[in-house]
Amino acid sequence: MPARALPPAKIDQESIASRLESEARRWAHQLDLPKLASDVAVRWNSRLRTTAGVAQSDRSLISLNPRLLDFPEELTRTLLHELAHLIAQARHPRRRLAPHGGEWQQACRDLGLVEERRCHSLPLATPRRLIRRYLYHCPCCLTEVPRVHPFRRSEACLACCHTHEGGRYHRRFRFVLGPAPIEHNKLVQNQLFPL
Repeated sequence: MPARALPPAKIDQESIASRLESEARRWAHQLDLPKLASDVAVRWNSRLRTTAGVAQSDRSLISLNPRLLDFPEELTRTLLHELAHLIAQARHPRRRLAPHGGEWQQACRDLGLVEERRCHSLPLATPRRLIRRYLYHCPCCLTEVPRVHPFRRSEACLACCHTHEGGRYHRRFRFVLGPAPIEHNKLVQNQLFPL
């Protein structure tokens, strides 16, 4: 009789989150941050796609991507990375800190993360491909600008404003919804002249 395959063991995400939360509280106590130690919470957030984790200092919340469970060796490191954000803010509550600035780097060193990078290289998910449904063109140079969302206000072609108006905005270079009458070069988003 052939052996039946055992069903894959179900991972109890809540118990893992609870253990990670206990670990975060322990670290906060060790670093003499009792308020953070009592407030910190760890949750799974299935809406995270490419991000491994997010720290929200106003709520003392660490949100982790459930796909991290496929990379158990990175779970603790991601927890400590995000906890370093909370520690840096708890140490400097009245300052606006750079996300991966010196205060965060010091908190990483205090947690044992030497030379921690600001980004991960885990294959969590492929980024969403955005569909550019709106196409605008400049009535002067006929340059086309594809957009995911329509313009909220009038935008003008920066190249034409520089060329013909010395860099000042002029309404005759406002983008018009629809394709250009003839095929021409494409313009990237940062070449727009906002009002």
